[in-house]
Amino acid sequence: MSSEEKFVFESLQDCESIRAFLEALTEGVGSKHLVLSSGGERIELYPQGLLQVEVKARRKGGSSKVSLKLEWKDAPRVETTDRTLSVSSN
Repeated sequence: MSSEEKFVFESLQDCESIRAFLEALTEGVGSKHLVLSSGGERIELYPQGLLQVEVKARRKGGSSKVSLKLEWKDAPRVETTDRTLSVSSN
């Protein structure tokens, strides 16, 4: 059974702040490790393999909007233990 983690952030920022955010997002995708945090909330994501990308842009009246969506399948988590295995033929 999978559990859902969700992170939502919304604010009004200037173009330079958005540029810095997009650069950090680019670095995170490149290193395959994204950490998003704000106000005590935090989520770690590990993009890998082929990513689905969706870009939408719209201008309506006096307002414009660009949406970016990245989606990928997570690799199965491997549980590690300190136990060892011994094999003998006796």
